[in-house]
Amino acid sequence: MQSTDLGNKESGKIWHRKPSPATRDGIIVNIIHNTSDYHPKVLRFLNVAFDGTGDCLIAGDHQGNIYVFDLHGNRFNLVQRTAQACTALAFNLRRKSEFLVALADYSIKCFDTVTKELVSWMRGHESSVFSISVHASGKYAITTSSDTAQLWDLDTFQRKRKLNIRQSVGIQKVFFLPLSNTILSCFKDNSIFAWECDTLFCKYQLPAPPESSSILYKVFAVTRDGRILAAGGKSNHLHLWCLEARQLFRIIQMPTKVRAIRHLEFLPDSFDAGSNQVLGVLSQDGIMRFINIQTCKLLFEIGSLDEGISSSAISPHGRYIASIMENGSLNIYSVQALTQEINKPPPPLVKVIEDLPKNKLSSSDLKMKVTSGRVQQPAKSRESKMQTRILKQDLTGDFESKKNELPDGLNKKRLQILLKGYGEYPTKYRMFIWRSLLQLPENHTAFSTLIDKGTHVAFLNLQKKYPIKSRKLLRVLQRTLSALAHWSVIFSDTPYLPLLAFPFVKLFQNNQLICFEVIATLIINWCQHWFEYFPNPPINILSMIENVLAFHDKELLQHFIDHDITSQLYAWPLLETVFSEVLTREEWLKLFDNIFSNHPSFLLMTVVAYNICSRTPLLSCNLKDDFETVEDMQAKVDQQRVEDEAWYQKQELLRKAEETRREMLLQEEEKMIQQRQRLAAVKRELKVKEMHLQDAARRRFLKLQQDQQEMELRRLDDEIGRKVYMRDREIAATARDLEMRQLELESQKRLYEKNLTENQEAVAKEMRADADAYRRKVDLEEHMFHKLIEAGETQSQKTQKVIKENLAKAEQACLNTDWQIQSLHKQKCDDLQRNKCYQEVAKLLRENRRKEIEIINAMVEEEAKKWKEAEGKEFRLRSAKKASALSDASRKWFLKQEINAAVEHAENPCHKEEPRFQNEQDSSCLPRTSQLNDSSEMDPSTQISLNRRAVEWDTTGQNLIKKVRNLRQRLTARARHRCQTPHLLAA
Repeated sequence: MQSTDLGNKESGKIWHRKPSPATRDGIIVNIIHNTSDYHPKVLRFLNVAFDGTGDCLIAGDHQGNIYVFDLHGNRFNLVQRTAQACTALAFNLRRKSEFLVALADYSIKCFDTVTKELVSWMRGHESSVFSISVHASGKYAITTSSDTAQLWDLDTFQRKRKLNIRQSVGIQKVFFLPLSNTILSCFKDNSIFAWECDTLFCKYQLPAPPESSSILYKVFAVTRDGRILAAGGKSNHLHLWCLEARQLFRIIQMPTKVRAIRHLEFLPDSFDAGSNQVLGVLSQDGIMRFINIQTCKLLFEIGSLDEGISSSAISPHGRYIASIMENGSLNIYSVQALTQEINKPPPPLVKVIEDLPKNKLSSSDLKMKVTSGRVQQPAKSRESKMQTRILKQDLTGDFESKKNELPDGLNKKRLQILLKGYGEYPTKYRMFIWRSLLQLPENHTAFSTLIDKGTHVAFLNLQKKYPIKSRKLLRVLQRTLSALAHWSVIFSDTPYLPLLAFPFVKLFQNNQLICFEVIATLIINWCQHWFEYFPNPPINILSMIENVLAFHDKELLQHFIDHDITSQLYAWPLLETVFSEVLTREEWLKLFDNIFSNHPSFLLMTVVAYNICSRTPLLSCNLKDDFETVEDMQAKVDQQRVEDEAWYQKQELLRKAEETRREMLLQEEEKMIQQRQRLAAVKRELKVKEMHLQDAARRRFLKLQQDQQEMELRRLDDEIGRKVYMRDREIAATARDLEMRQLELESQKRLYEKNLTENQEAVAKEMRADADAYRRKVDLEEHMFHKLIEAGETQSQKTQKVIKENLAKAEQACLNTDWQIQSLHKQKCDDLQRNKCYQEVAKLLRENRRKEIEIINAMVEEEAKKWKEAEGKEFRLRSAKKASALSDASRKWFLKQEINAAVEHAENPCHKEEPRFQNEQDSSCLPRTSQLNDSSEMDPSTQISLNRRAVEWDTTGQNLIKKVRNLRQRLTARARHRCQTPHLLAA
């Protein structure tokens, strides 16, 4: 089930995907109206009404919004906002775009759905209008309230009559009977009167219902032909009145669940000629039950206890049901889906009889002979055979009399006498006589089911094979052929079916049910043996025609045989077209007057008679093609005759149409004059109403201005109060913020003071520690200075000894450091080389797993390289030993130089020391890489390794030299300080 929310949209689609109503509930779409305002709410629908076509409906909610729903075009539109609840609706006016709406202020307004403008405004009721009934012509309308009913002329929108009643007797409903000028008025005392619309003369009054089933009528419904009135009330009994006989003819008791009836409405059917048989009964439980008033069977129901129905409306063609639910939504039901299980198609025409198994057949089995029109029973004993004969003889007279009796009081024998005397039936009564002769069932339900299945696949492209100018005639032919194909599958493959059906379709194009049943009856009774050789022509039927021709005209048959002309050429075309291509319309109608009135073999005799009547041109034909040329010429002559006759008829119709249009033009001019007079009166009335409206609008506008000013003042007062309140709140919040800020500042102040104190203490502590350290350092330096002076003066030899020991220790430390540096460097090189090997091996394992042979060869080569590298390393070891010896010599020379410098310094402290190792002569004494390496005797990898180590040794030696220089500079500075100390002390 699809659901659509109208919301604030003024137009849109009713459903967004193709509806597929289920058989269970039959709901096409559920329509709700929710507002999206500040306070969302549901707008309840109150009334609904269909237009004359049945494909459009209007619905109004309790706020006065009126929507038009186009079910054929899948669109809805908001056509009016009346700003007040609607109490009744009517949408079947003569001007299709106009509708009537009764409002809560007791007025009735007419609006146009296209222009969305007000057409007229009718007043006169003093209470709420709950019913609007429109005449079948759309010219008059009756509006009903609880105290009065008023008759309106919808051309001038003037009130014609008013029904006044006593206060003690209220009105239940006043409405027009369909297709008549009768007004039916129903009162609360169960009295029902019928009035003439033009003169308001009381035609009759229905008698009171029997006391055994007396109920107070509340709701009413009438069939479309205006013959049956259904009435119900606060009871589960339903009364059916025959308005022609003016008596109660049936009382229907609803199920015990029904305690009161709230609404009644007949379900129309397109094929019942207005004699509706299905009645919808809405009870107090919100369920609408549809019953057959003839069989008193419950057919289907809509609504439920959870989702009850408050009111309903049924479309004029009976396809849709629009129901307003108790929750305020609108449900649209598909009658076809609800009646799908009921209107099942009849069984197929063709039945297959299967043979018995061979092992069960014997010569003693019963034998039966199938004959046309009579069934023979199996052979029995002589006694039973005699009884059968006697019974048959007794019933012969009754059977013949019953056989001649036709529906509607006709007699077949008398019709045959009439036909024999005049040669045809009267044109006025021909269709009536045919229906009686053929005894058509007029099964509307079955035909409707076949039609609802749509166009059969076999006839989708019918217009390509049979191009027909009239689109209506083509549609009727396509629909009739599709119904026949749905009825029996064999007709979908019958090539001559369109030719056979076309004349009947053209004759009955305005009554498709009769057309279908006439063709079906013709096929069953006159063409029943045509399908024994299907899909070939009926050889059996054609043989019968040939035998009859041989009996009556042997010369013509022999002529056909001599020229190889078979019955498929001279007989079958006449049968498959049922003579429609060789006879005029009047001749064809006369022919079928005789065919339908005689035995089915009459059709075969007609074929033979036609050939005998045409024997002269047929005997003159000597070639096979001549017969087909003759047939075409005859068809062309007949076609030309038909066209000429149609042209004359068309000219006559045009002349009559011209006269009719002239009369209509005069009538329209007279109506226009009257209309102008009425329009002038309406304009005057509208002018007065406009003045009243302007005055009311002016007063309303002044009141609105006053209300707006008062509202503005209240709004300003509210705004001022709100701003004062907000200002106070902001001031209070600011004060609280300031207090919090003050507390934060005080807290920060205390924190800063604490941190400052701690910092000051730390700085003071650090200064004290620095002062203590400085004093200790000064004391230590003084102590060392005094010791140095004492050592310089008294123990110069001892100082030299200590210096030598310190230098020895420094040399040992240098050696240890050098050894550690070499060891760490070797470990680092090993780590780098091992890491590189690991990475290379991993890469080789990932990328070259399938190259194991190459890896083995590489390992062999690597082994050779290792042996070569071992030899290189042994050579490098010898070179390193040489370099170590050179380094020892350099170090000894350096220490010797330093000792000499220290001795000189001790002897002459104030002597300015010259920089060391500044010339090339001194620096040439140091070992260099070039002196250690012999590139001519080493491989490239070994040479690079030795160069790297030589650079490292140079760097280490230069760092050691820098340290020694720094130590010497410090000693020199101290010596200078010692030399300057006596002068400082004297000062």
